[in-house]
Formats: sequence, structure tokens, C-alpha cells
Amino acid sequence: MRQLTQPAPATVRQLGLVETPRRGPGLSARLVKGMLVLADLVTIVAALAIAQFLAAHTGGRPSPDQAGGTWRLILLSLPVWLAALVKYRTYQARFLAKRTQEFRRIAAASLVGTASLMVIPGVWRFISVQRDFVFYSFLFGVTMLMAERELVRQTFAKARREGRRLRPLLIVGDNAEARELRRMVDKDPSLGYRFVGYIAVDRHVRNAHPEEVLGGLDTVVQTARDNDMASVMIAASAIDVGLTKPLVRQLLKNGIHVELSPTLPDIAVERLTIRPLGRFPVMYLEPFHQSGWRSLAKRGFDLLASGAALTLLALPMVTVAVLLKLDSKGPVFYRQNRVGRDGRLFDVIKFRTMVPNAHALRAELVAQNEADGPLFKIKHDPRVTRMGRLMRKTSIDELPQLWNVLRGEMSLVGPRPALPEEAALWAPELRDRLRVQPGITGMWQVSGRSNTSFEEYSRLDLYYVDNWSLLTDLSIVLKTLPSVLLARGAS
Repeated sequence: MRQLTQPAPATVRQLGLVETPRRGPGLSARLVKGMLVLADLVTIVAALAIAQFLAAHTGGRPSPDQAGGTWRLILLSLPVWLAALVKYRTYQARFLAKRTQEFRRIAAASLVGTASLMVIPGVWRFISVQRDFVFYSFLFGVTMLMAERELVRQTFAKARREGRRLRPLLIVGDNAEARELRRMVDKDPSLGYRFVGYIAVDRHVRNAHPEEVLGGLDTVVQTARDNDMASVMIAASAIDVGLTKPLVRQLLKNGIHVELSPTLPDIAVERLTIRPLGRFPVMYLEPFHQSGWRSLAKRGFDLLASGAALTLLALPMVTVAVLLKLDSKGPVFYRQNRVGRDGRLFDVIKFRTMVPNAHALRAELVAQNEADGPLFKIKHDPRVTRMGRLMRKTSIDELPQLWNVLRGEMSLVGPRPALPEEAALWAPELRDRLRVQPGITGMWQVSGRSNTSFEEYSRLDLYYVDNWSLLTDLSIVLKTLPSVLLARGAS
């Protein structure tokens, strides 16, 4: 294969490796960005108007001159808000992949915009600013901008699930990492990509799907152009370091953005720090610790939330217990041995949803098991009672586990508490999930619940264990509510 570092002049032009002017975004992309800017400005004006209204009613009604001065201040501050949103890259999708990233950038931009409400009057001296107005401006600015951006995020996610607004994806590499990248974007359209094909690093290697290989390293630029691609993704483990730099240089010279996978799947971006080591950018990753103040904060959150939930839900839970007694014979609660943190066994408590001898009947239903791996799941399980079917659909049967949380045997968020016979069949790496408390809800529940395969279920549990944070717990709790209310993946 010809090296990209010193190609012959005639071949360079023939293969399309000639530097050309960078193409700007299409009309559609510009229109979308313009609409987003307009939506942000409308949201900021609305937020500041609410701030003015609240400040006027808490600090005394302003005179007409003061009210007019406030509106002039609002209008003069709009360019500052917009400049701050641009400065913190809130209009570049690659910096907003996660909600936490977007929130931090929106908060920083709102802080700058709010500061302008104090600086501008100091320069022109046409109005005195109330502290309440400044406080409310920041509060409602952040809140309403995030609400607006969440609406935009959901709109884009819906469009992508329907196959619209997807960017064509060309992956450089045809090894296991490249195939995993392809599988991921195929499975989750909300990531925003539509796989087009691979670029083979070594054409002498036989590929399992040769029809998906669109060319080699010497034709990558032309292939990207032919498929109207603004960016190319490189599977780092698929290409030798000596070829990576000239390849990246050629792509960038031709106006094509480059995305480089770091060969570190299932590591949260927040845990990675890029630092220089000579000529190499090195990714630093510190060990995970769920101890000290983090452990205390998680336990405090569990105690506060579970205690409040049990207090608020006491009467509904008593009602459920009475209905259970009326619906079928047997105890109200079902206790079952589960594996907890560090392999300690405990009894999980749930509302009974099956006939009393359900566990004994399981052996007769093994052939009907619809789950893979060591899990056992039947969509229309004949052992489930009429009341139990409703409770499972709404996840009401899980409520007594709040008592397990109070006792310190479980957490609100964590891996699903497994049966001892399931844990006995785990691969050695899956035992790492026992490093944390099992939870009532977790990543697998908000990512499909009973529809999730065992492989995906295991991956999500290990991702949680490796990347746990209080913000992750809060995010999962918030995502659990719509999953439960809409009965997504429940059975």
C-alpha cells in the first residue's frame, strides 16, 4: 500500500487528496442553528421578564421610568447573553453530547449574561438594579434555557429515531473496535449517525462483509466526498500510529472533521483528562472510589428519599395490601434471598405478584424462558396473578424494597439484586457489580428494563459500577419516573 506521507503528485490529484476550500454547513444546518439562536433569545427575554415581574412584587413596584429602564437593560444585555452562549460552544453539537455538559455550559453563559445586568448600568448609569432582579435572572435564565434545550434535544431524538437528521458515518478500520462502533450507532439512532461503510486499513485482510468496505486509506478523502460526509471516525486500534498522523492531516486539510475513538469503551467522559506527554496527548484516568464523603452522601440521599417515599406512600401501600388479600390467597409480601454488596445475602421484600408456590413451578417453565444468560423471564408468565400483572406493569410491587433501602441492604440506585443461582453463573468480571449496593432502579431499568438482553444488562451494570457518581444516581432516578409511568419495558 502506498504511504500517505509522500504520494506521487499525479496520484495525489487522481485520488482526491488535493487541498480544497472547506465547505461550510448546508442551508438546512444553518437554518436549524438560526432557529435555535432565535429560540434562545426568546427564552432569555421571557426569563428576564419573569425576573422583572417577581423583583417588582418582592421589592416594591417600580415607577414607569424604572420599568422602562429595566426593559432597556434587558435589550442591551441580549448581545452579551448570545455572545456568551457562542463563547461556551452551546451551538456546537459535539460539545453537548451529554446533558451534564450542556448544563455546565448553559450555566456558565447565564452567569456571564447575568453579570452584564450589573455591569451595563454601571457604565451608562440609567437605572439602579435590584439584587432580586439579578438573582431571579440567573435562576430563570438557567432553568428556562435548559428546559428549552431539553425540548430541542427531544425533538432531535424523535427525528433521529424516525431516521431523519442522521449524519452519514464512515469508519476507518475494519477490526473488532470498528464493528462495535458500527453496532452501537445502528442500535441507537439518537446518537445521530447513519453507518455508510468501512475504510479498510489493510486490503489484504479478508473482511466478513466486503460489500461494506468502500475503499482503502488512499481513497478515504474521495470516499468521504462521494458520500457527502463532513466527518470521519477512526477506530484507533485498527490503524498503526505511523499512518494515523498523515491520515488525519489529509482529512483536516480537505475540510473533513475527524473523530478518534480512544479504545476505552464504557468509561464516562467526565473521568477522562487529556494532558500532554511530549508529542503525545495522553488520557489520564484516576481510580474509582465509592468511599468517604461520596459514600456518606449516597447513604444520606437513600435515607432521606426512601424515608420520605415510605411516609407519602404508606396509605397507598396499605390499600395495595388489602386488594392483594381480596384478589388471591397467600401472603401480602414476598421475600426472596438475593446477593448484596460484597456477596452478602439478604431477603428482598416485594408485594407478592405470583401464586404462593411460584418458585416450585419454575422448573416446569424452564423451556418457556425468553431471557438469555442466567436470567429467567416469561412475558405471559402463568404464575402471575391478576393483581400481580397490574403491579408489575406499574412497578408497584417494588415499593416494599424501600424498607430494604432504609435497612442499608439496598440503595435507591444500583445493579439489580441477583438470585444466588444467577450469580453462580456469572463470568468473573461480572462479579465486580458486587462492589456496590444493589438498587431498586438502575441503568438497565431506564434503558429497556425487561427488554434488555443479558449482555447489555451486564454492560450497563458494570458501566454504573465503574463510573458511579451522585449526579448519575439523580439522573437515573429522574429517568425512572417516566419509564415507570409509561410502563416502558415492564412485564
